[in-house]
Amino acid sequence: MNEFAITHAGPVRFAIVGLVFGVLLLAQMMRPRRGEHSSLARRLRNVGLTLIAALIVYLVLPLTAVGFALLVEQRQIGFFHHFDWPFGLELAISVIVLDLAIYWQHRWMHVLPWLWRIHRVHHTDTQFEVTLGLRFHPAEILLSLFYKFAVIAALGVAPISVLCYEILLAVFALFSHADLHIPTTWERRLRWFVITPDWHRVHHSVHRVETDSNYGNLLSLWDRLFRSMVAQPRDGHRSMSIGLDEFREERSQRLAALLVLPILPDRHSSRR
Repeated sequence: MNEFAITHAGPVRFAIVGLVFGVLLLAQMMRPRRGEHSSLARRLRNVGLTLIAALIVYLVLPLTAVGFALLVEQRQIGFFHHFDWPFGLELAISVIVLDLAIYWQHRWMHVLPWLWRIHRVHHTDTQFEVTLGLRFHPAEILLSLFYKFAVIAALGVAPISVLCYEILLAVFALFSHADLHIPTTWERRLRWFVITPDWHRVHHSVHRVETDSNYGNLLSLWDRLFRSMVAQPRDGHRSMSIGLDEFREERSQRLAALLVLPILPDRHSSRR
């Protein structure tokens, strides 16, 4: 089973993530949290951005994260290769450590000005629904992949563990951005362990103290541990404004504008 998944890592990941994307699109139509109308043009723009990123990555890099993990495994590079432990334990540790690494990657994207210029493409969207989980600049995707390569090489993460986390990363990027109503009791329970849409929506607030919080992707532990958690938005989930004030015009939302946004002047400090 593991061998099949690794050999067909791309199609397996695409099939699972595609299925989740379809389910979440339907679920947020049936049980919306905010219920904002999202135009087809906006959704196609977000999907188009991730397709462009995928094409650029394919042209620039000959390896995926799973492919790189295979090379690392063949050469027995990394910390984990010094231990002989059960598969389940190694998988759990790998997912936790990779998620911690992605937490800090996300946090640095907000702290370092040159990284924020790239990452703000994700934050310029004025709506919060599932396709926002696809809205990342190609430069961010490339930098994230190089960063994951470094973590994989340092730890010696097994290819199957990398594949599992890559699937979880993509699935939770979609789930945490979905305009999905989860009953309050269940939402409170879930957020003790994983990132929920209500948890992550705070991160897309126009208020800077809220934008610079709730960085987690999969586990909510890291925001609690490193004191970057804001439990609820000050304006309430239904009334809060999403995005960045300086990029609300339609011209700022066009695909071409999003692609050149990282080279435009940084107006990070203008956030409320």
